[in-house]
Formats: sequence, structure tokens, C-alpha cells
Amino acid sequence: MKEILQILNNVMMAFIPLFVAIDVPGLVPIFISLTEGMTLKSKRQLIVEASMTAGAVALVFLILGKVIFRFLGITENDFRIGGGIVLLVLAVTDLLFSSDERKETPKSVGVVPIGIPLVMGPGALTAIIIIVDAYGYWISMVSLLINLIIVWLTFRHSDLVIKLMGDGGTKAFAKVAALFMVAIAVMMIRVGIQNILK
Repeated sequence: MKEILQILNNVMMAFIPLFVAIDVPGLVPIFISLTEGMTLKSKRQLIVEASMTAGAVALVFLILGKVIFRFLGITENDFRIGGGIVLLVLAVTDLLFSSDERKETPKSVGVVPIGIPLVMGPGALTAIIIIVDAYGYWISMVSLLINLIIVWLTFRHSDLVIKLMGDGGTKAFAKVAALFMVAIAVMMIRVGIQNILK
């Protein structure tokens, strides 16, 4: 019984930093912004795509993270800057063009930027490497799985937010979210550059 409680405690301790790094509640407005004008079927397909992409990348980093970083000679800050640039380009595109003008582009947003770098960004990937060091592979895998289930459920029920806000409110909110996405992208680039210069 004591061992089970210890395992549950370790899972919880591994879950919390990853949950904070992913920031699921903060992703909802960005998700709504990126999926504005999409059909329910397309959104559900995109949610599965984003969750699977995030899960696959996280699993690779969980098992081979340090080896990959060392082999490629990259750091978390390189990841931050690269992810920030991708996010910035997509956010600016979202702000400048209406949903009608970009109807053909959403097919790929499940992988980039939702799967990477929003759900599984540099912070989350770094958190995974730290968690593996502290709690081992199996506990890290369980905490990762719980986080991905939460991401999937949150995105799946984001339509409730759209119903409450209405079509006009959602469009306005999506543009505001795109502005925040620009700010997040700039912050990722800024923090990456500051850390490199230290």
C-alpha cells in the first residue's frame, strides 16, 4: 500500500510541471483562432492529429531527448527561437488574412503549430527530460499520457466555448487570440536570445 501511494505521488509530481509547461487552458483561445471556419469533422481530425503529433514527439524526447540534443548540438533555447519564429509567421498570417482566404491551409495546423510548438513546445520537451531524470521512464510516460488526454478532452470540447460566444464573438476572440499568439511567439524568441546571451 505504501509503495502504491509513493508511485501515485511520483506520478502527480511528474504530472504537474508538464501540465504547467503545456498550459492547456492557455491553448484553448489559440486553438479556436487556428480552427475558425473549419467543419466539426475537420476539427476532430485535427485534434487527433495534434494529439498524436505531440505524443510522438514527446515519446521520442522522453526516450532519446538528451542524446538528440547532444548529437545535434542544440539547446532548449535553439528550440525556443525556432518554435517562436514558426508561431510568429502563422500568427501574422492568421491576423492578416480572413478565414475564407486561408481555407486551404488548416490541414497542416494539427502538426504545426498546434502539435508542435504549442502543445509540445521547448518548455514541455525540457520538462520531459527533467522528469525522466527525476522519476524514471515509466512514471514519466504515465504523466505524459494523462497530460495528452487532458489536451485531447479540452480541444474536443472547445466547441462549447464557441456556442456560448456566438459566431461574431468567436471571430473577434479569434483575432484577439492571434494577437496573443504573436506576443507568445515574440516572448519565445526573446527568452531564447536572452538565455543564449547570458
